[in-house]
Amino acid sequence: MIKLNCKNADVRVVGEENGLDLELEFNNYKDKIANIISDLNKRKDKNGQWLQWMNLGYNEETLWYVKEYAAMVKGRFDNILVLGIGGSALGGIAVTEALLKPYWNLLSEEQRDGLPRIFFLDNIDPDTMNGLFEVLDLKKTLVNVITKSGSTAETMSQFMIVKDRLEKELGDNYRYNIVATTDKKTGILRQIAEQEGYKTFVVPDDVGGRFSVFSAVGLLPFALVGLDIDEMVNGIKDMDLALKNTDIHNNIAAQNALIHYLMDTKKGKNLSVMMPYSSRLKYVSDWYVQLWAESLGKNKDKEGNDVNIGPTPIKALGATDQHSQIQLYNEGPNDKVINFIRVENFDTQLDIPNIFEYTGIGYLGGKTINQLINAEADSTRVALSDYNRPNVTITLEKIDSYNVAQLLYMLEIQTAITGELYNIDAFNQPGVEQAKNYTYALMGRVGYEESAQTLQAKMATV
Repeated sequence: MIKLNCKNADVRVVGEENGLDLELEFNNYKDKIANIISDLNKRKDKNGQWLQWMNLGYNEETLWYVKEYAAMVKGRFDNILVLGIGGSALGGIAVTEALLKPYWNLLSEEQRDGLPRIFFLDNIDPDTMNGLFEVLDLKKTLVNVITKSGSTAETMSQFMIVKDRLEKELGDNYRYNIVATTDKKTGILRQIAEQEGYKTFVVPDDVGGRFSVFSAVGLLPFALVGLDIDEMVNGIKDMDLALKNTDIHNNIAAQNALIHYLMDTKKGKNLSVMMPYSSRLKYVSDWYVQLWAESLGKNKDKEGNDVNIGPTPIKALGATDQHSQIQLYNEGPNDKVINFIRVENFDTQLDIPNIFEYTGIGYLGGKTINQLINAEADSTRVALSDYNRPNVTITLEKIDSYNVAQLLYMLEIQTAITGELYNIDAFNQPGVEQAKNYTYALMGRVGYEESAQTLQAKMATV
């Protein structure tokens, strides 16, 4: 199981002004936390609660269908191209970057054991898209288009371009190069898929995009490139069991949720830095940024009161950002909680040769890069504590399907608990919809004519 060390957020380490009396606060909030955990688990099976993501680890049917399809298409494609944005892509990027061999897409077919390369088009920059199309043989590419509504402008514009190119190259057989992950019954993509005969998978009801990584949204791409999705599910189940524990002293998601909530509301620390000490976990920070920002940045509480709350997430990477951000964290405003992710055992070892023995760098000889990166992690968290900057450390035994799934699921539960502490709806995102509607209006979508006129007038004055 992954571990949480939160002692560097305690008053005994970072002082009363910047730290929390964790034992006291855990006891003060133990009943509230217990009620939150019990309530989340009671509500997860109810329609309209947007908590079905808590059940994804137990969906054996989806797991079976995903593995069946992956086996059926194995060896037929050189590339997987995922079309999606936000929650439809960030989880997939985070997990594949963590679990595939580094530089996967640059490896030979033999080095990849015959498995395909994988690409995520998670933005609509025309230069990037055209650049990818120039190097990608679409005839040998399986395209996974992911959008629950089927109306996501970015994803569907990508899909329209790719479909047109596939059809021109493959004729009617183009449909075998497309698999759609969308709503079970409704939406534009569902309609298109049924009309054109695409293979489809389902984005479950009551699962928001940022919580969808362990649905077919993530499991299908993972299986297609040979990741062990059975072990992912085992990790989720074991973590879910651990996080059902209503005792905050034995629930790491509840502990970190309460620390972040109290650091914000009591200590004015409303920035949450996610800083893994592993390049393979770099994109976990990107995924966390969406999870935290969309879930907790809200202007209304559950009673409709104006609150305008939410801690701001920041992504960082150790040891890289020790040389770009830590100066600010140590000596700048003391308004942050830094989350370190530390890996105990890397897959490989890299020795530092024992040369330059009689110089100022001779001390490095005979050590390993493994030792160095963890020394960097440990020294940085201690240095932050010296400056009275609160921080916590999440430790993974190793980077594998089991542990990465545990990490992401723990952070999802942590987010849900934090939302309850703030008394806000952590599962909607009304602040995103306004910009979407304006985009529809600017692009001439039917039904948005009045919005277009209003928007044009605003743009003329802004």
